[in-house]
Amino acid sequence: MTVLVLGLTLFFAPHVLREFGLRQPLKDALPSESAYMGMYSLVSLVGLGLMIWGKSLAPFQMIWQPFYEWRSLSLMLMIPALICIIAGNMPLSYLRIILRNPMLLGILLWSLSHLWSNGDLASMLLFGSFAFWSSVKMCTMRTVVESKSPEFIWDIISLLVGLSLYALIGLYHGELFGVGVSLA
Repeated sequence: MTVLVLGLTLFFAPHVLREFGLRQPLKDALPSESAYMGMYSLVSLVGLGLMIWGKSLAPFQMIWQPFYEWRSLSLMLMIPALICIIAGNMPLSYLRIILRNPMLLGILLWSLSHLWSNGDLASMLLFGSFAFWSSVKMCTMRTVVESKSPEFIWDIISLLVGLSLYALIGLYHGELFGVGVSLA
C-alpha cells in the first residue's frame, strides 16, 4: 500500500501547486518554463508508474461489497466520462464552453463509477483520490474567456472517439486491468 500512496502523492503534488500558491514561485526558481514543464511531467509520470505498480502490489482488503445487480450504473457512467475526457483534449467545442473543463468532469465520473463497483481499500484510495482532486480542481478553476468560437465538429469527434474508446476498453478491460466487464 506504501507504493500506491507514494505514487498518488507524487502524481497529485504537481497537480495542486496552483491551489497552494506554489506554482509561480517554483516557475520563478527554475531557469525556464520548459524546465518547469519537464519537472512537472517527470514527477507526474513517476507518480503514475508508482500508482499503477502500487495498485497491483496492494493486498486485497474488502471494505464494502458493491451491489452486483447495480454494476450497470458504473458501465453507464463510463460513457459520458470517456466522452468528456476526449472533449477536454480537443480544440474548442461546445462541450468545453458549457462544461468549462470536461476532462475534470470526465475524471470525476470515471472515478465515481469505479468507486461504485470496487469496495477494496486500494481501489478506494486510488479512485477516491481522483474524485477528490477533480472535485477540488473544478471548484477552484478560473474561468478563461476564449477568443475563438467553438466548432461543432469537435463535439462530434469527441462523441465518436469516446464511444469507440468505451467499446475498446469494455472488450479489453480484463486483459488491461485484470478485471473483465461485460457490455451486454
